[in-house]
Amino acid sequence: MPDSKPAQQKRSQLHKKILDNWDNEDAAKAGLPGVMHVANADVPPLANAELVQLQVRVIALENLLIALLSEASDSQRTLAREMATYISPRPGYTPHSLTLHAADQMLHLVERGELFGLNARAGQAGADNAGDQ
Repeated sequence: MPDSKPAQQKRSQLHKKILDNWDNEDAAKAGLPGVMHVANADVPPLANAELVQLQVRVIALENLLIALLSEASDSQRTLAREMATYISPRPGYTPHSLTLHAADQMLHLVERGELFGLNARAGQAGADNAGDQ
């Protein structure tokens, strides 16, 4: 059942509020659930093996996300695109290259998910038609 317009607006407002609070680590200061503030001095540098493991995990997560987005509804993909615009620089804030790159990557993941879904459905249709012969 599709969300009602008021529910969509409320969800959008909540997303905006959370992301606005996130600027400059305000989320940790505000005590949002699941957010832990850690001083940089408390965090030891990562070893090469840990960095490699993180890279592997990010690749795995990206591919899982692409698979999930390939089956996502249009409204879910639209929501993912909206999230990319939320993290893009807002008026009065200095654009940060990592944030800009992250927003681009989010949009790219949505596009890859759509493409993967189209290719998978086309391949399935081809396999279904081959069985008819």
